[in-house]
Amino acid sequence: MQNYSPVLCLGEALIDIIHRDGQVSEHVGGSPLNVAAGMAALGHQVQLASWWGKDQRGQAIEQFAQAADVKLVTGSDGAPHTATADATIDEQGRASYEFNLEWKVPPLPEPTSLSHLHTGSFAATLAPGAEGVLAAVKKMAITGTVSYDPNVRPALMGSPDAVLARIEEIVALSDVVKASDEDIAWLYGEQTPVEDVVRRWLALGPGLVIATRGPWGAYAKLAGDRDALVIDPLNVEVGDTVGAGDSFMAGLLSGLLDAGLVGSPQAKQNLRRAHWENVRTALHRAVVTSGLTVSRIGAYAPNQEEVTRVITANPTLA
Repeated sequence: MQNYSPVLCLGEALIDIIHRDGQVSEHVGGSPLNVAAGMAALGHQVQLASWWGKDQRGQAIEQFAQAADVKLVTGSDGAPHTATADATIDEQGRASYEFNLEWKVPPLPEPTSLSHLHTGSFAATLAPGAEGVLAAVKKMAITGTVSYDPNVRPALMGSPDAVLARIEEIVALSDVVKASDEDIAWLYGEQTPVEDVVRRWLALGPGLVIATRGPWGAYAKLAGDRDALVIDPLNVEVGDTVGAGDSFMAGLLSGLLDAGLVGSPQAKQNLRRAHWENVRTALHRAVVTSGLTVSRIGAYAPNQEEVTRVITANPTLA
């Protein structure tokens, strides 16, 4: 594990109100918070900038972040109330959401104090905070690296036409982009091949674009390699898929940081010249972390010891 300036995760932290099998429970959630917790569990310094209230649910978020060793950016508790997401889990373990929230960006650390910025989900498209997210991405793209997961939420985003231009603007500023096949289908239509969208986004400027495809693994392309790569998933019994994409992103970023492919202007150039042998370890780490997450109930963040145990049992994942 190399030493870096902290990674900043920018976006929502909220309370998931889970409806499953007639039962209701509340859990701390939010895609950027899940990525932050996942990276911290893997040994990285991580900060979270978000927007919650000084209420009981906000205290739950702060306690969760403290337990996960995620440092909170001052001012993140400025919301009038803490956001909630009502999540209904279906028979396949998939979640659908309804939201009660507002989104603003608190004052952020200077980009020069950070190595990498990760953002995504509705934080990048929901006014008024979306403008602050875009400004942060533009600044960080100069001094470090940026990753982005659109993680679409139709209940908040409205229609693809309302958000696609902003999503592609951030894709063009990012170094690493990851999206699910469901996100891509919503944005571009069910009949649009995932591979076409991956190529479209790569042409906008990132060094690495990945489309995750649930039980069919993931499809990836690098700017510096003409061939695409299909990544098989970890074979596990699924508890649910809550947090799976966030865990994939946490493992991926952890591996790319350790490989010197994100985290600095030089890393930005390294990633754009990289070939598959340079990123394979990071991709495998993403597969392992997401596989461990879906084997549990909820957005579980596996630690480095658990990841090492899986790789030791299956050296092809090294």
